[in-house]
Amino acid sequence: MTKRMLIMLGAIVVLVALLALGFFLHIRQLMASAPKPGPQTVSSTIVQKVGWQPHLSSVGTMVAVRGVDVTTEIAGLVRTINFKSGQDVAAGQLLVQLNADADIAQLRALEAASELAVSVLARDRQQFAAQAISQAQIDSDLADLKSKQALAAQQAALVQKKTIRAPFAGKLGITTVNPGQYLNPGDKIVTLQTIDPIYVDFYIPQKNLSGLQVGQVLNLSSDAYANVAFAGKVSAISSKVDPATRNVQVEATVANPKRQLLPGMFANVNVEVGDKKLYLTLPQTAITYNPYGSTVFVVYPASQAPKPATASAPAASASAPAAPPPKAGDLVVQQVFVTTGETRGDQVAVLTGLTEGQQVVTSGQIKLKNGSPVVISNVVQPLNNPRPTPQEH
Repeated sequence: MTKRMLIMLGAIVVLVALLALGFFLHIRQLMASAPKPGPQTVSSTIVQKVGWQPHLSSVGTMVAVRGVDVTTEIAGLVRTINFKSGQDVAAGQLLVQLNADADIAQLRALEAASELAVSVLARDRQQFAAQAISQAQIDSDLADLKSKQALAAQQAALVQKKTIRAPFAGKLGITTVNPGQYLNPGDKIVTLQTIDPIYVDFYIPQKNLSGLQVGQVLNLSSDAYANVAFAGKVSAISSKVDPATRNVQVEATVANPKRQLLPGMFANVNVEVGDKKLYLTLPQTAITYNPYGSTVFVVYPASQAPKPATASAPAASASAPAAPPPKAGDLVVQQVFVTTGETRGDQVAVLTGLTEGQQVVTSGQIKLKNGSPVVISNVVQPLNNPRPTPQEH
């Protein structure tokens, strides 16, 4: 019984081994018959040196050179409105007249009392010259005259406050005040802004403070006016750094003759700093960013391709079918580590790893590894604009 079981067990083992061998041979035959990957089609560009103007970028807010909400100091009923919404006004121009009939009548009464005090003082001085009254009476008359003149001046100032004028030249906003409306002290009548020129306030990090000075040229743009650049100059730099953000506030003056920029708008600000610098540049799509570093694929003739460094990371799966060895006239790629710097639009500066004139893959890197043969097709090129603009409006 035991011998028979051993024979059956041995037969089962032999059968399993034969099945495993057959499956292995079948898999090897399938792998041998699988099509070999051919050259991959990629786009490429030549590394070139381009002059870049260093600049600081920030987002700013437009602020009026002078801007107030015109209000009234005293309560009153609106009699007339002497402006239209959106109108340009000069300094001192009449805007609103409040009802001042009662105040004017009171002023006239006080002026009459002041004139009477002048007459009394003149008459008493004649009597004092004839020694009919004492000096004390003259002093009393003089004090009474000054008091009544002061009351009349106070009332005249009150009447003037019923006439509301523009404190400076500028452009008015939209008003909701109507004739016959009662205004309380502090009620907003209309906004008044001086917007030519106009200020832009923005913040820069403290590490960039040394490259900034008053009078420096800047350009700004707003999404309200596509493809329009506004020029300005730095007019003031704050005397302290915000301890919470470590940023410093900067104010620049921008010419605004067409009144296109309005207070409260945001703007993209670029401040030019220093002299132009030459950088090796590539489209940002050419850079592959990995945890172990940034890389690019450099194109070489097969006969001139360097051997890959042993420490370089694999660019494709190890289980992928091996590519056939390239021929002498083929192009192959080699992965190279690079150090990137500033970016400008679709471009990025390459600080180390490349030299001018090298050919670099700009799209199709995902299917490449060291030594992969490639075919260059530049029918479609990735974006490489230093100042891209939105394609949809």
